[in-house]
Amino acid sequence: MNRILASSRTEFVIALRNRWITISVVMMVLFSLVLSAAGSAPTGALGADKLSVTVASLTSLAVYLVPLVALLMSFDAIAGEIERGTLSLVLTYPVARGELLLGKFIAHLAILAIAVAAGYGIAALTAVVSDTNALVGLPALLRLFWSSILLGATFLGIGYGISAFSRRPGAAAGLVIGLWLVLIVLYDLGLLAAIVADDGGAFTTGYFPWLLIGNPADAFRIYNLAMSEATAAAAGLTGAANSIPPLYALISIAVWPVIATTLAWATFRKVTP
Repeated sequence: MNRILASSRTEFVIALRNRWITISVVMMVLFSLVLSAAGSAPTGALGADKLSVTVASLTSLAVYLVPLVALLMSFDAIAGEIERGTLSLVLTYPVARGELLLGKFIAHLAILAIAVAAGYGIAALTAVVSDTNALVGLPALLRLFWSSILLGATFLGIGYGISAFSRRPGAAAGLVIGLWLVLIVLYDLGLLAAIVADDGGAFTTGYFPWLLIGNPADAFRIYNLAMSEATAAAAGLTGAANSIPPLYALISIAVWPVIATTLAWATFRKVTP
């Protein structure tokens, strides 16, 4: 345990030196403030409080930004050390590869949590100041926070796996950006095209819901919208959100970090410095 914490502390200091904490916090705060300002219209017609409207907007933001930040932090976690020649030096110490990877994971997840807390906190404060009834949406905000951390953990694991597989930062950077585009943007477009082509057939009724929650980003979105009627109403997706049980989406969100990190560890074990 001490070796894991030592590795985590070292990685956190490196991230602080590389300004990753500052960059992540600024990105989350800036985009959260923009969304808060964009969603500042009256909410009475929606039947939702101001904070629930903000949470619906933050959910859309988090789906894109949290995975991107996680991948940008993790893509050179292993490949960068191989290129600099520091991995072979680190492995001469009495630390297992799993402990080294877990230390990196804890540090990066802590940075992500700080950034997410700052962004969501500023947005929530703005909502509460402008609407005294906004506190009823606080459970939805807390749910969004911890599910965002799980989403980030998934993509940290994916980034480590790609970093170990590619072994070169340049190649790893290209792969993580490509994967982000596929999972976050193109995946949903592909499902939409398939639904249109299926025209209400077996794919739409049988396979589509499972393919949707099989993607951690979509499972994250569905869970956060479906768990709150006010948030779902604010997002305008009440019917779509209720079509898939939130429990299934929650299971997907909880399982994916374990799968991604385990695969990253298995790939890292095969790396020869």
